[in-house]
Amino acid sequence: MYRILICRPNHRLGNTILLTPLITELERLYKGAEIDILSEGPIAEEVFTTFFSVKNVYCLPKRGFKHPFRFLGMLLRIREIQYDLIVDPCLGSGFSRALTKFLRGRYKLGFSDDATHSGLTHPVPTAAALKHMAQRPINLLRWAYKHYAGDGETAAEYPSLDIRLSDEERAHGRAVIGQLLPAPRQGSAAPIVGIFANATGAKRYPAAWWNEFIAAFEAMSPQARILELIPMHGHSMLGETYPGYYSSDIRRMGAVMAGMDLMITADCGVMHLAVASKVPTVGMFCVTDASVYAPYGLGSCSLMTHGLSAKDAAEQVVRTYAALLGRVAALNTAAATDPELDWNQAGLGSLGLSH
Repeated sequence: MYRILICRPNHRLGNTILLTPLITELERLYKGAEIDILSEGPIAEEVFTTFFSVKNVYCLPKRGFKHPFRFLGMLLRIREIQYDLIVDPCLGSGFSRALTKFLRGRYKLGFSDDATHSGLTHPVPTAAALKHMAQRPINLLRWAYKHYAGDGETAAEYPSLDIRLSDEERAHGRAVIGQLLPAPRQGSAAPIVGIFANATGAKRYPAAWWNEFIAAFEAMSPQARILELIPMHGHSMLGETYPGYYSSDIRRMGAVMAGMDLMITADCGVMHLAVASKVPTVGMFCVTDASVYAPYGLGSCSLMTHGLSAKDAAEQVVRTYAALLGRVAALNTAAATDPELDWNQAGLGSLGLSH
């Protein structure tokens, strides 16, 4: 296996970053292989720019039916390449499967319960698909490796999300934070906490919710310094109350988050970017299934906010990350001192901090 193509035609930031563990697993299984990625829109080029094993990132135009000549021209160029392996990591995507069938590959791997009409040389039953979007394609590879190659050896852990920021990028990120936030008093602990207060549709928490959350958070952790990450539309979601950083460049945004002690965000692409930038991240979920999208690795966790007030949510975050935040203020609520309250049962870290 020397020429590998990942067929994932999707333009969303989160779905693109969720592919990074798959790259790590392919590198582990097929050392020395060259990997191409078929995506949609320009985001994948930014995400995978520092991946040494990734040669070509083919970015189909978004809404390709509006650009038929560019769309078909790119597909025909890719079809000229004979791949050793084409991986369709999706579960139930007709578009991804159609492209996998169209392109040329000696072996084609994907999820399917219909071996005859799947267009795959090596179908993997859908029952083998894990719920988590980042871990699902890993299990696809491991199941196939065990059942088709007869090799039962697998890694004990799942690779984490990682956009592989360079040392130079991280240094630039730290420099930006140093310019935006005043230096703390000598000898005082002043953790840097990033807030991203945007998301799509029902996943977005209203401004009043965030105001209550941050007020409670600051009361319990007054030494923390807050930095807002500004959404793509270029407007503060927190009323310009805190210093803000804006960049339309994904890797620059990740580099700044990498210099923080903790990121707090709703379920969105920036949540995955924070995790992939190697900063402990709290992902807050109110409508989507955390078992599918929850952040994992390096102390990251999910927080189910359904049924919680914003103040309750802040209390749980501070309690869980007390050591990281260097908390000096007591939790001034009855719930915080109630020995009967089970914080895991209340919804924080339902997947565990060790994932």
